[in-house]
Amino acid sequence: MADAQQPADAAPAFYVLDPHEHHHEPGSGTLLGFWIYLMSDALIFATLFATYGVLSTSYAGGPSPREIFELPLVALNTAILLVSSITYGFAMIAMQEGKLGGTRLWLAITGLLGLAFVGVELFEFGNLITEGATPQRSAFLSAFFTLVSTHGLHVSFGILWIGVMLVQLGQRGLHAENQRRLLCLSMFWHFLDVVWIGVFTFVYLLGVLR
Repeated sequence: MADAQQPADAAPAFYVLDPHEHHHEPGSGTLLGFWIYLMSDALIFATLFATYGVLSTSYAGGPSPREIFELPLVALNTAILLVSSITYGFAMIAMQEGKLGGTRLWLAITGLLGLAFVGVELFEFGNLITEGATPQRSAFLSAFFTLVSTHGLHVSFGILWIGVMLVQLGQRGLHAENQRRLLCLSMFWHFLDVVWIGVFTFVYLLGVLR
């Protein structure tokens, strides 16, 4: 019909397709968000390290690091956490190879090593409190307990996360969402290892060598 035809002087419509249009991979927003979380967590630990650095010599007549730190015990605990980082790496390798059983096995071993780490830390705290080295004793001890216990709480959360992932892997296997969650957990766990190396060096080693 004539009235349905486009007028001869009507401007043609053009639709430009951008050949450089970006297509985001599924889950990329989750990984970016988790990186932002890790950066905010790093700022929290940086603040705690700075606070400890300022207060680390404020003994208020109480014990000094050399008098209360048991370096062999802390070195053992450090080794436990570092080995857990290796076992988590084996879990990620098994995941990439599509081995559900191997992923769950190495993940469970990582969780057990994390439990051992927290157990040794609680044992250390118990000994310190028994000896009267409580957070209320001095600014040094307040900063020490705050920094180390904050890291311990993060490890405890990581252990809980590992438990949840073991259940989800048993229910749904190595589908894309679980793999993405395991990747986020991997970044979190390795981040805690890096923070603990800083704690071991800055708090324990330097404290004993003063």
